[in-house]
Amino acid sequence: MSSDAHGAGGPLLSVRELRSGYGHVPVLQGVGLDVGRGEVVTLVGANGSGKSTLLKTVVGLVRASAGQVTFAGNDISRIAPERAVRAGIALVPEGRMLFGPLTVAENLRLGGFARRSTQGEHDADLERVFALFPVLRERLTQTASTLSGGEQQMLAIGRALMSRPTLLLLDEPSLGLAPKVIAEIFGTLDVLRREGLTVLLVEQDVKVALRHADRGYVMRTGRIVLSGTASELLADDHVRLIYLGAWNDAPVSSSSGSD
Repeated sequence: MSSDAHGAGGPLLSVRELRSGYGHVPVLQGVGLDVGRGEVVTLVGANGSGKSTLLKTVVGLVRASAGQVTFAGNDISRIAPERAVRAGIALVPEGRMLFGPLTVAENLRLGGFARRSTQGEHDADLERVFALFPVLRERLTQTASTLSGGEQQMLAIGRALMSRPTLLLLDEPSLGLAPKVIAEIFGTLDVLRREGLTVLLVEQDVKVALRHADRGYVMRTGRIVLSGTASELLADDHVRLIYLGAWNDAPVSSSSGSD
């Protein structure tokens, strides 16, 4: 299967021989992948394979010990998280990481803080978020901690979009949510895809992830072991049985174990 990124002018995000971990515990073991402009690329694999660590390393929350990360032609291998946001990368982390005591409006305002936008730009960004997630307008004065799980996930995505990212990193957006809410979240992802936003998606529901992506990479124990188009990976029995586990009509386990 091919691992080439699509999109004119080369990949927007390029990762080469990336290594990182926590203290003396290595996690990423020389990872390489590309994400082309306007693509939705998904990263799948078992819990503990290094998917979340890869996203955190790209944005500087985990420091790379070796390798290179290039974004829009610039080396960001050792970038600080706040600089990653200013460069155009937004991470929606696993667990959402909202500011629970703050209102929906305050969480959204913080999402656009790094851009130093004008009031007019801020208002336009808010309207875009409300168009995607109308319920957030209704919950504007509620504290984030009082929202349902689905509403919190919508707020986390909306907060990230307030920074007007070129690349959106989504970590386990369906975790713990009801099927109806998952469908709504991924319907919004399809809208963003049609608008040309580039997305790197980590998702525990493998079938859903591949049905909403252009291409995918399979991770195992800190390495990329396979890649291809979404349709190729969905149709590959080797992927399903060896790397991802034999699935049936039920979603892949929604265990919240972090990697």
